[in-house]
Amino acid sequence: MIHENRAEKFRQIVENKFQIYNSLFMSLPYDKMTNIGMLLPFLYEESKTGYEAGKTPEEIVEEFFTSHTDLKTEDQKLELLFKIIQYIERQVVLFDSIEDAAFPSLHSENDNGTVGNMYEKAINNHQLDKVREKLEDFNVKVVFTAHPTQFYPNSVQKIIHDLRAAITADSITQIDTLLQQLGKTPFVNKEKPTPIDEALSIITYLRFVYYETVGDLFTKIKKTFNNENFQLHEDIIQLGFWPGGDRDGNPFVTAEVTKKVAYELRSAILKSYYNHLKFVRRRLSFRDVSEILKDLSEILYDAIFKENDISSEQILNKIDEAEDILIKHHNGLFLDILYSFKDRVKIFGTHFATLDIRQDSRVHQQVIDEVYSKLFPNQEVDNKTKYSKLIEVSEKVNADNFQDIVKDTLETVSQITEIQKQNGWRGMNRYIISNSDDVKDVMNVYAFFKICGYKENDIKMDIVPLFETMEGLANAESVMTALYSHPVYKKHIGNRGNQQTIMLGFSDGTKDGGYLKANWEIYKAKEVLTTISEKNGIKVIFFDGRGGPPARGGGKTHDFYASQGKTIANNKIELTIQGQTITSIFGNKEQASFNFEQLLSAGVENDVFKSSKKDLTEKERILISELADSSYKKYSDLKAHQMFVPYLQEMSTLQYYGKTNIGSRPSKRGSGNELKFEDLRAIPFVGSWAQLKQNVPGFFGFGFAMNKLKENGRFNEIKELYAGSDFFKTLVLNSMMSMNKTYFPLTYYIKNNPKFGEFWTILFDEYQLSRDIMLELTGFKMLQEEDPLSRKSVKIREKIVLPLLSIQQYALMKIQKGEGNKEAYEKLVTRSLFGNINASRNSA
Repeated sequence: MIHENRAEKFRQIVENKFQIYNSLFMSLPYDKMTNIGMLLPFLYEESKTGYEAGKTPEEIVEEFFTSHTDLKTEDQKLELLFKIIQYIERQVVLFDSIEDAAFPSLHSENDNGTVGNMYEKAINNHQLDKVREKLEDFNVKVVFTAHPTQFYPNSVQKIIHDLRAAITADSITQIDTLLQQLGKTPFVNKEKPTPIDEALSIITYLRFVYYETVGDLFTKIKKTFNNENFQLHEDIIQLGFWPGGDRDGNPFVTAEVTKKVAYELRSAILKSYYNHLKFVRRRLSFRDVSEILKDLSEILYDAIFKENDISSEQILNKIDEAEDILIKHHNGLFLDILYSFKDRVKIFGTHFATLDIRQDSRVHQQVIDEVYSKLFPNQEVDNKTKYSKLIEVSEKVNADNFQDIVKDTLETVSQITEIQKQNGWRGMNRYIISNSDDVKDVMNVYAFFKICGYKENDIKMDIVPLFETMEGLANAESVMTALYSHPVYKKHIGNRGNQQTIMLGFSDGTKDGGYLKANWEIYKAKEVLTTISEKNGIKVIFFDGRGGPPARGGGKTHDFYASQGKTIANNKIELTIQGQTITSIFGNKEQASFNFEQLLSAGVENDVFKSSKKDLTEKERILISELADSSYKKYSDLKAHQMFVPYLQEMSTLQYYGKTNIGSRPSKRGSGNELKFEDLRAIPFVGSWAQLKQNVPGFFGFGFAMNKLKENGRFNEIKELYAGSDFFKTLVLNSMMSMNKTYFPLTYYIKNNPKFGEFWTILFDEYQLSRDIMLELTGFKMLQEEDPLSRKSVKIREKIVLPLLSIQQYALMKIQKGEGNKEAYEKLVTRSLFGNINASRNSA
């Protein structure tokens, strides 16, 4: 009944509003676009009926030109197609804004996974004290990355913000004006953003969304669970930051950039305090209190604009002075306002968000090799000997004696102390190592600190291995076992409070091992790492590299974390978010608060409200392993197919990602011209499948594995697994989400392609098999039947972008045939990426 009511409400306040406001486009004074609104429905119908009849995108677009226009020349046709793309881009923005504005009406403060719901559940289960106890020793950390999946320039994002507000107020006049502005505002960056541009873009969210959201949520939790013994710690909701610190594959992130971004983060939080303090001072205008707050305001001003030193302790001391007088002499009037300000200072310090450093282990090895050969010339030794001898070096190595990446790496490590002094120790406190699969990968980073002059007790940084490939995950147990017993590293962990963060990467894991295998290997790795960490007296924290779609580890986040049983350490929930996931899931106060609460409640539920469905039985584990191995074999065979990389290179948008100017980082790791699978970055890899509407990494091999058991008369075992395991059920539902955003009719024409027809058929057959067997398993009549709001949203979005997909495929076909204006068709492909990705939101 709740689902039905919400579905009806969605129809009323999202679908109907979109129809009404969409009609405004028809009368807007767009240059050369006045007739697009009338032509677009025809292209949609030609596409819908054409694909069902087996027509090619080229046939569909050409028939559209013939039947509905009088255009003759290629230039005229190309101009119309570009205008249609611009029109659809703006339709997507309108739908995004309408859906976001409807969020508070479609979700209740007592929905499953909210703080209110958690409190009710605690009361009903007589577990209130246990929930309080868990909240005192638990936190959630969301880490913002600069991965290139955000296609809206800042100017467009600001219009979206204003449009959402106008839609909430149902102001037709304002909506009309903003749509006019949208029509004349470029959606494309002329140049690639710099890492600092990326950082400033996300810092805008920190200042105008998260400062208020996190602070208010902290107050809400404190009030909801308040009693005299409950002490909520300020780190319960944490923010992490990668732009400007993540140099993995990004040559534009340098030591100077990292230092600049750290400064911008500090400046942003001090500005937030300064503005907040204006409101506090308006209320606390009492004798002696106002003087203290005025003094604090001047201190903040000087720290911002004169760059004076300031610490969070200094700010808190001033607040404490004001609090003392307020209680003693002014009856504590407006004390809650002062507490709200004080809580934010405790939460955000002078750092706002913790800036991480990340680099690839192979780059680290290159640095170690060069430094070693400089310090110990003509000595051929193994890697272990290199880092062991460098750790013993007593003199600081001069970075100026090296060039390029070596010099920059040493400068980056050397300036950490300065950044920690400026932003507080929470401003920067960990170094993440991509592609970790060996002890040397961690010890090399420890060696960096020693050769940069740090004493053992001065290394106030966590060293975080990122196990992401199948090989890395397989080696995780032996690597961490060796590290925990390594005398040097053991002492370092002791200095860090016997706490170890371990990052597990879904994106590259899924690319490497396929959907089911990657998820299962990460689950098992967490279990093993939990066991060995506890055995060594180490508090382990798992950091998940979760992207937007299931193919990059995303999907239903609350369900994912709530499904993990007691065999996995549950000290903290930490994950990455990026691109549209920032704007669509955490983009405004209501959505951000709801999703922070979902994460928090998932962690609490795992420890307090235990369910037998969360702990896998031995029989279930054996079955999942069997399915994972079978799906991995199927996916590995696909990767090994001689057409795998050529198909992506020639038939998809893969090579166009680097031309979109949406991110500072190159779209592949290697520098050579030859495209190799291992050099493919996960985002363009997954995104290219999404542009083809095939979403292969989100399902391939899953259906094959289940069907193999079904053919052996064992389908009942899978049904029992689905009914009995929250973990497996979540995997199935997330995979179905990927398939619901799949539309193979778009590429039916490829089955007749002499080069790629056989390969396309392999993909299509596996999609059909996976879809059918998952529907049979779940008893659903349609994909995402259990989530009508998402299903309806996807349906509308897919309808909006179908003409866009036709244009993209039309352009690709022209390029493949070598017909017409190649440069113009390539621009069409690139431009169509924008609207398609934005419409899909979490399919980037």
